[in-house]
Order: sequence, then C-alpha cells, then structure tokens
Amino acid sequence: MEFATFILAAQRGYHQSPDSVIRNSIEQAILSEQAGFSTAWFAEHHFNNYSLVPSPLLMIAHCAGLTSTIRLGTAVCVLPLYQPQRLLAEIGFVDVVANGRLELGVGAGYQQFEFDRFGVNIDEARAVFSEYLDILLKGLKQKIFSHSGHYMQIPPTAISVRTLQKPTPPIWIATASSKTVARAYREGHNLFVTALHDGLETLGLLRGIIQTAAASAGKKVRDAKVSLLRCCYASDDGAEINNYLDNARFQRRLSEALHQRRQQSQDGYMLEEMPTHQDLSFDTMRKNLPIGSINRVIDRLLEEIDVLKPDQIAIQTQLGDLNQKTMLRQIELWGDKIIPAVQKSLGQAEA
Repeated sequence: MEFATFILAAQRGYHQSPDSVIRNSIEQAILSEQAGFSTAWFAEHHFNNYSLVPSPLLMIAHCAGLTSTIRLGTAVCVLPLYQPQRLLAEIGFVDVVANGRLELGVGAGYQQFEFDRFGVNIDEARAVFSEYLDILLKGLKQKIFSHSGHYMQIPPTAISVRTLQKPTPPIWIATASSKTVARAYREGHNLFVTALHDGLETLGLLRGIIQTAAASAGKKVRDAKVSLLRCCYASDDGAEINNYLDNARFQRRLSEALHQRRQQSQDGYMLEEMPTHQDLSFDTMRKNLPIGSINRVIDRLLEEIDVLKPDQIAIQTQLGDLNQKTMLRQIELWGDKIIPAVQKSLGQAEA
C-alpha cells in the first residue's frame, strides 16, 4: 500500500497571499518525501481561488530540484485546455528534470468557469479528452507521429526531449465513468478516484464500477493501480479536527459550485462559499472519513482499503487556510505513526 499527498493549493481569502499558498504547498511536498510518502500530487485550476496551481508540470519541475526520491504527479492535467503537442514536449522535459519520477495524471475537466476563459466548449470536454489522450499516447510512444482527428490535425512531428520512462510515464486517469475506466484497463493506465466526503457505501459503489469496467475490457481489477483521494486527519484535539473539516467542507462547496456552474464571486476572482443542501455535518464527516484519533484513523483506513482495495491512498493536505505548522505536523505524524501501522496490519493480513 502506497500513501501520497494531494496538494490543491487553495486560497480561502485575501488574508492569504498567493505566494504564501504556493510556498506552503512546496514545503508540504518536500516534507512528504521526508515522511515517507511515495508520491506528491498537484492539482490544476485557473482564474480563481479554488486552486492557485495553473500548471502541475511547473510545480513538479520546481519540486524535482528540491527532492530526490518521491514521485511527483499531475492530478490532473486538464487535457481539453492544452495543445497536446506542446503538452507532449513539456511532459518529456519534466520527466527528464525529475529524473524519471513523473506520474502523469490526466482528466477531462469539469469547471465551465475555466473552459469559457480558454474558449473551449465544456460540452465537448469528454470527446476532446479522448482524442487528445490518443495524441499523447502516439507522441509518447512514437519517435515521429501524426494525427488526423475531429479536433486536431497534426503533420508528422517529433518531440525533441522525450521522457526517460519508457514507453511512457505511468498514466493515471481521473474518472468515475465506466466507459473511461474500461479504456484505462484496455490501454494499461491507472485510475484516480474519489468518494468525496462519503463513506463505505460510496466506496463499495466505486469498487463495483471498477470491477465491471475491468471485466468488460477482459482484464482483472489488479491490472490497473487505483489511487483513492481522501480527506484524512488524525488528532485528539477536537477544535483542530473541526478546523480541518471546516476547510474540507469549504473546498467541496467551491468544487460543487464550479461543477454546477453557479457564480459565487462579487469581484470576479474570489469565490465565496455558500452552504447547500449537500453539506454534511461535521459529525457525519467524522463518521464517513478516516478522521479522529490515530487508532480511529488507522482502523477506518483498513476498513476502506478492505472495501475499495486501492493501491494508494492520497490524503488531502493543503486545504483552505489550515495553519501550515499544523499541517506539517500532520504530515510528520502520518510518516511516524499511521503509514507504518497500516502497512504492518496489511502485511499481517496478507501473511
């Protein structure tokens, strides 16, 4: 079982400067390596405070020079917002400067707010994603490639700086669509999934989708790696836990607003969180998530692993305006106590 950190780099208000958010995110990635996490994932979003990382590949290129062993991943590159030819060149460059440590996560995107400002029709996002992924696979695997499709025409083209990892870096697809999951299995890609703040029932449904899609592709579930994005927090301090939950709910409120195409900004930049009928109480979130005492977090993780059977748990660290020193202590706690305990329990179970 691998553990990763997922770094969104959110800005909850103007009391946080953008440069402090980015520097805190970098510091968390560096500490993640020291604490024994296998991977640090970076999100991509644009034009508002939901996330301040416009290019996860840029973050990886920077963090590659500050780390030496941790894998560094894009979670995700929103393919419809790119020229795939340029993205191919940047992927090759970043894998080189990261000395072959790139994990390439890709997705179709969901925020109309972003798509409108790039002049891309979000209603075509899935179709564009599918074609652009075809182009990435050609460019990564072929020295000279070309493409003739509905959205893109590319004459014979070479990418100057190619990835160190052959034939490609590990490719992860963020999706809950059975059709896209089946494609991942057919082509040998990995899966990045989330149950948001829901509990074991939703994890069971995810497992069912994965099993059905794998079977439809003639594959076994274990033929692809699965990473579960999860809000997790260990503490005996109730106020500290509530602060984490408050920031987790802030993030979900903004994500849902952007997904549902609601305008929630008075100045065109800073999105305002608004309560919705989908909000969960802190008590429900504590019940659903690996949150609470160290032993409670360990036990809950083992329950979730038994249901979903992921290969990796990616815990959300950089959330809203949670105090940086508090989060750094949390990362260290996972490295010292939680990760070793979970791995030991899983090892004993397998034995």
